[in-house]
Amino acid sequence: MNLKKYFADAGMKRTFIGVIIGNIFVGLGVGIFKLSMMGNDPFDGMNMALAEVTGIYYPVLQIIVNLLLFVIQILFGRRLIGFGTVINAFFLGYIATFFYNLLFGIVGEPQGFVLRLFIVFMGVLAISLGLSLYQTADLGVAPYDALALIINERFPKIQYFLARIMCDAICALICFLAGGIVGIGTLVSAFGFGPFIQFFNRTVSEKILVK
Repeated sequence: MNLKKYFADAGMKRTFIGVIIGNIFVGLGVGIFKLSMMGNDPFDGMNMALAEVTGIYYPVLQIIVNLLLFVIQILFGRRLIGFGTVINAFFLGYIATFFYNLLFGIVGEPQGFVLRLFIVFMGVLAISLGLSLYQTADLGVAPYDALALIINERFPKIQYFLARIMCDAICALICFLAGGIVGIGTLVSAFGFGPFIQFFNRTVSEKILVK
């Protein structure tokens, strides 16, 4: 591939920038969810809990888990691998940790149920915008996100939505068993992103990234 020619295209530049900015917003959202102390999305929540148990720095443990899942992606979902896969797998944990530390340093531990619920909502908006940009760019998906797609392709009777719920449920269970927080944030992450992602698709991502 002629990378110089590839990057010279304005549309390609936009999609690559969309992937990077999208993952920054997802990382911001993950950090916000952690700040709320009401549960994170199942995959990140699982990795945070396992990091606490094992003593492995969360971003490093996230990379280890992603590399294990990447093997499955190579074997059964190679077409789903791209620039977005690399950015998400290797950098999202660091982005989330940066934003969590930054926000915690500014506002400290949030007090009160209503405030924490508001923080969860802000996390939903950040992650939904990030996922919208990241998915619309269509430059590969994260190893974990690929799992449900692979299951659906290899077992057509299992719909994608059901496959995703199965993956999220397993991660949430591991998170709970490892002593992590499974709460409102977890449930919202598993079921509540769809409408917000569609909204950002129409109002932001498709206007910026789709010619």
